[in-house]
Amino acid sequence: MDESPSAKRWLPLEANPDVMNQFLWGLGLPEDEAECCDVYGLDEELLEMVPKPVLAVLFLYPITAKSEEERMLQDSVMKEPSGGVYFMKQTVGNACGTIGLLHAVGNVTSEIKLMDGSFLDRFFKSTATMDPLERAAFLEKDKEMEVAHSVAATAGETEASDNVDTHFICFACVDGQLYELDGRKSGAISHGPSSPSSLLQDTAKVIRGIIQKNPDSINFNVIAISKKSCGA
Repeated sequence: MDESPSAKRWLPLEANPDVMNQFLWGLGLPEDEAECCDVYGLDEELLEMVPKPVLAVLFLYPITAKSEEERMLQDSVMKEPSGGVYFMKQTVGNACGTIGLLHAVGNVTSEIKLMDGSFLDRFFKSTATMDPLERAAFLEKDKEMEVAHSVAATAGETEASDNVDTHFICFACVDGQLYELDGRKSGAISHGPSSPSSLLQDTAKVIRGIIQKNPDSINFNVIAISKKSCGA
């Protein structure tokens, strides 16, 4: 299912923390700063196993008639997000994994130190004052990111195909609010108060609600991006 009106399509990223780590580390996120890790379930004891602190959460879910109906409803009542939220639209088909990772990193740049002059460092400095559509256009023309995404998309354990019906979104805490960041939507969506310490639990609650609305679907995946503790 195409995720955008754009003719440009990438191969989708696999929901695989190892693939995502190599991708991010290669683009300028220092290996000793943060890493992606699996969230094995949404029960409290399984959430406790996730390395802390959690900086952001990626959620992969199936695109269904129900999810599309909800997306259009949300867009019809969309308000302008907080000025502190880094948000970008998605105009490249199947780029949702990369957009999700950019949303994650873009909203925690105060918590992590990107490598000076790296792709991510340059990308966020270049797009800092752009609006969401300008950021999308900037990414669409960026050959370096397209190549890096292609390498990552073919590094997974499953055979890459551009025919997918799943979609990545990101959750991050910005200015005391939990935001859902989905490049297919008009803007960031606030899910109420949150904090860095409760981000994972607050996100799990939202995700449980999404899963309950799609009881016939099973293709869900949750990945946390955790800050590495000193000496880890």
